[in-house]
Amino acid sequence: MAVTKTIEIDGNPVIFRASAAIPRLYRNQFHRDIYKDLSVLEKSIDKSEKKDGDLDSFSLELFENIAWLMAKHADPDNVVKTPDEWLDQFNTFSIYEVLPQMISLWGLNVEQQVTSKKNFIKQTEK
Repeated sequence: MAVTKTIEIDGNPVIFRASAAIPRLYRNQFHRDIYKDLSVLEKSIDKSEKKDGDLDSFSLELFENIAWLMAKHADPDNVVKTPDEWLDQFNTFSIYEVLPQMISLWGLNVEQQVTSKKNFIKQTEK
């Protein structure tokens, strides 16, 4: 079951959706593993908060791609076809305000999947 959350970006409400389809969609779109990329991104955020507050361009691109994909997944008819076009509709915004909310949304989705799997195993054991 998918989880959605509305996150404000540049004063605009944006709906994001996380589901079991996200890893596959991400892999097909960007030819990368979202689990590894989220891990890299979290580590980069931690490092940048301790240092000077700047993320490297690779981490920014990971964030932008994941954000666009989750927004596109939530509203495929109204979100434009590329991350570049999607980002173009906003002024500059803080990744540090948006990313923790996206990670929280992803965590809720993963938590639901683990709970569902546990319930399935309990039911099959009966």
